[in-house]
Amino acid sequence: MDLFRTKSVERIGADTTGEGDIAHVGRLRRHLTARHLVGFGIGIVIGTGIFTLTGIQARDAAGPAVVVSFAIAGVVALLAALCYAELAASVPTAGSAYSYAYATVGELIAWIIGWDLFLEFALGAAVVARGWSGYVGNLLDLPESMFGEESTVNLGAALIVVVLTVVAALGIRESARVTNVLVVVKVAVCVFVVVAGVWFVRGANLTPFVPAGRPSEGGDGWDQPLVSAVAGLEPAVFGIGGVLTAAAVVFFSYTGFEAVANLSEETRRPGRDVPLGLLGTLGLATALYIGVSFVLVGMVDYADIDAGAPIADAFDQVGLGWAAALVALAAVAGLTSVILVDLITMTRIGFAMGRDGLLPPAAAKVHPRTGTPLRMTLVFAALVLVTATVVPLEELADLVSIGTLFAFVLVSAAVPILRRTRPDLERPFRVPFSPVVPILSALACLYLMANLSIETWVRFGAWLAVGLLFYALYGYRHSRVRRRAAAETPAP
Repeated sequence: MDLFRTKSVERIGADTTGEGDIAHVGRLRRHLTARHLVGFGIGIVIGTGIFTLTGIQARDAAGPAVVVSFAIAGVVALLAALCYAELAASVPTAGSAYSYAYATVGELIAWIIGWDLFLEFALGAAVVARGWSGYVGNLLDLPESMFGEESTVNLGAALIVVVLTVVAALGIRESARVTNVLVVVKVAVCVFVVVAGVWFVRGANLTPFVPAGRPSEGGDGWDQPLVSAVAGLEPAVFGIGGVLTAAAVVFFSYTGFEAVANLSEETRRPGRDVPLGLLGTLGLATALYIGVSFVLVGMVDYADIDAGAPIADAFDQVGLGWAAALVALAAVAGLTSVILVDLITMTRIGFAMGRDGLLPPAAAKVHPRTGTPLRMTLVFAALVLVTATVVPLEELADLVSIGTLFAFVLVSAAVPILRRTRPDLERPFRVPFSPVVPILSALACLYLMANLSIETWVRFGAWLAVGLLFYALYGYRHSRVRRRAAAETPAP
């Protein structure tokens, strides 16, 4: 039963003050407001998805109905965001889903979810860093041997990781300022794309809105979605099946909004600001995704969409080539902010786990001058740096989606569990129609997970197996909750 020992909400709250037996660790500083949280949320959500996945999924899977795919993915993300909002407002602490799992279903599940979040944010940062390098390399005509995907050592990815690590280490306010500038740039360009592009939308390009389904040319064996293999269905594209498959893929575009919940311990009024930050992020992101995807498939026939730079190419096709420069600027700003927020979020999760003893104590040490977990920042940045520099990651991007969805399932389950076990807990924000909404959220996330490939599931299982081994060798023996319980148990 030690494996499923929970950590009380009161203990979680006490740890955020940095007092008692963790006084040597220090505490994070509360500098953030709802405006900062929306900036961080948009900073990580609006990135590669709006500039690449929109075109790929419209051309290869859903046609003009990719707009519906983004709407479906947005609804699923919103359901999960409501669950995050209640828990983050009630238990404002670093670690988000990891901490919520610790308070509801126990230490082992909390470790699994923390390990899973490392995968989501570390791999996400590395993937985007390589994407940033390739984009800047093409934009400035830099040598592919150092900035291309086929490079042995990707110099561009290393450069951006180092620069943003310095920003993340300086302090949360400094990071917020940089993020907000980048967010203003890319949101302004996204609005420009919608406003300028809507004049070139043609009804013929939107007909048929849902192209007739047909068998997929690939996608068999390990590459086919898990749901197809289990149900014995032939993988298909377009039609309703193609729209749902595209929804599972473009869900990647929404990943990262939970970073807002990870910053609740550094928020001045978490009970008010965190729900506003989460829902504001999802509302704005969903509106931009739907608007941009609609304009894209309305400007050009979905079969003629360029997979590499769909938005810029669409403006080229209608004679507005100069607009491609603005799109490129927004893409670089978007990718930069995603990497920065990924680095910040990872370190807060590691900080929370180090404070609980599941990671070495150095992970939870707050630098007295910057108010950030500096050592944790440098360690994770080093891991991202190595991964982004030498490992081609395009085929691993789906791991980010499955890791995020798995976290959402556990967070959704935590809401009704905590309501039953702690009905007295003050909840500044409450999920409406609970437990119906949390159950719908969990089921929707599970369904999207089932639409990912078997190969992705196998890799995800291997990552969790490595995490369980680490927990058995270190985390279990050094757990502060287990040690405290053992010290309080009277001798026979």
